[in-house]
Amino acid sequence: MTRPPMAPEAILAVLAQNPDRLAAATAGATPERLREATEAEPWSATDVLAHIRSCCDVWGGYVDRMLTEEMPSIKAISPRRWIDRTAYRDLAFGDSLRAWTAQRTDLLAVLRPLSEADWQRGATVTGERRVREPSVQSYTEILARHERQHVDQIPQILRAIAGNGG
Repeated sequence: MTRPPMAPEAILAVLAQNPDRLAAATAGATPERLREATEAEPWSATDVLAHIRSCCDVWGGYVDRMLTEEMPSIKAISPRRWIDRTAYRDLAFGDSLRAWTAQRTDLLAVLRPLSEADWQRGATVTGERRVREPSVQSYTEILARHERQHVDQIPQILRAIAGNGG
């Protein structure tokens, strides 16, 4: 079942809410608990945030290129590979959350004033199974939906840790 595309206003709302939702979900959790994982869920809350930041770097970078270049050709980069070029997994959760929140503020400042035509600006993305021509709207929707899933994952991780006696 294909979901209808999100309108720009809905994308902006989700992107704006995600950092606050993540902060609320982790409020009161100790730094140690935020680094714990379980056998069932091998990613800690810190790992999930590192992944979210990596996706924001990669996909936000694509959006920036779409807005500053005319139909750029972009070689796809896997956020899972990009993360290896960063220290995100090693950072304290609070520091990483503050950095991601600042990055999100910057992205929203770019996206909020876009015209309808700007949301449709695109790129040719190669290096995946097939060549794609996404738009600013489609990539920011992917980012918003993907982040929302991971933000929802973090309370589940923390509950699982608590259930394991952690």
